[in-house]
Amino acid sequence: MKTKVILVIAVLGAAGAARAFGAAPPPPESRVSVIPVDPQKFTDAKRDSWSGTSPELVGELQDFFQKTGEAYVPAGMRLEIRLTDVDLAGEFEPQRGPRFDDIRIVKAVYPPRINLQFKLTNAQGKVVRSGERRLTDLGFEMQTVWPPDDHLRFEKEMIRDWYAQEFHGLKPG
Repeated sequence: MKTKVILVIAVLGAAGAARAFGAAPPPPESRVSVIPVDPQKFTDAKRDSWSGTSPELVGELQDFFQKTGEAYVPAGMRLEIRLTDVDLAGEFEPQRGPRFDDIRIVKAVYPPRINLQFKLTNAQGKVVRSGERRLTDLGFEMQTVWPPDDHLRFEKEMIRDWYAQEFHGLKPG
């Protein structure tokens, strides 16, 4: 019993020493935060026709928004995004039979859509830009999107386009 206690104390002491000497600094705070608002009410963020909203898919979109936004938001500024609806490209067509319950049929009539609200603030907390956007890519099938096997490739390309248009040439201030 004493050996276990000593081992635990040694491990905790080593972890504390590593932090004290800066061996493992905490990750820097992101300039971009993404908050899904009532994701269970999203139009279509699911993996199959019978399930509800997939937390994993919403999490992937959330991470992609955050990581991609880091390249567009200058240091000292903060961007808060609130996802209010997601409708992934394609649709499930259960009328095709039970084998198609988990196959997303991608056609031009099922474009990707993401509704969001955003607020960009400067270092002093002053709102520099804000608004509500309804992202839709009606020509999503006409683009070559990489990688072709990414199940969120159309949405990610639409998000990249939005960042490039909305925040191009943004200066810190």
